[in-house]
Formats: sequence, structure tokens, C-alpha cells
Amino acid sequence: MLRIYCPYCEEYREEDEFSYGGEAHIVRPLEPESLSDKEWGHYLFHRKNIKGSHREMWYHAAGCRKFFNVQRNTVTYKIEAVYKIGESAPEESGEAGK
Repeated sequence: MLRIYCPYCEEYREEDEFSYGGEAHIVRPLEPESLSDKEWGHYLFHRKNIKGSHREMWYHAAGCRKFFNVQRNTVTYKIEAVYKIGESAPEESGEAGK
């Protein structure tokens, strides 16, 4: 089980307190009504599914009830960085957060 640091509660908690929210930094189209069905489908369903360092969104369901971002290696499960929504993502080199 992962121990995840919540940047809002400022403490490590067990993984079962959190819900995975999908890939981080997905930008919603400014004018979704102007997209074709293919473009809208790509926005909704196509994700990178990276092997290695990957940025994810998590929700602290049993705690502060806030979303935040985690940079995690999908091969080793090592959490490389944790940062609040709206903060800049760390560099790909694995700049460690908490």
C-alpha cells in the first residue's frame, strides 16, 4: 500500500484514504461545442499511459477532501513529488516533493 503525502493536511496517510483522479494537467477545450466527435472523444478518453514518471491527480476523500497532484513512477510506484493544484509541476528529473 502507498503512503501518500497530502500537501493540504501536511501529513502522510494510507492510500485507502485517497481516490485516484486520473492523469494530471488535462486541459479542457475552450470551446468544446466547436470540436468534432473525434476530437471530443480524444479529449475524453485518450490518455498517455506512461511507463515511468507520470503525473496524476488524487483526491483526499477521507481527509481534507481536496484534489492535488502526484508525480509517481508507474514501474516502481515511487512517489517522486506531491504538489497542490495550480502549482507548477516539478521537472521530469524526479525533483522530490514530500
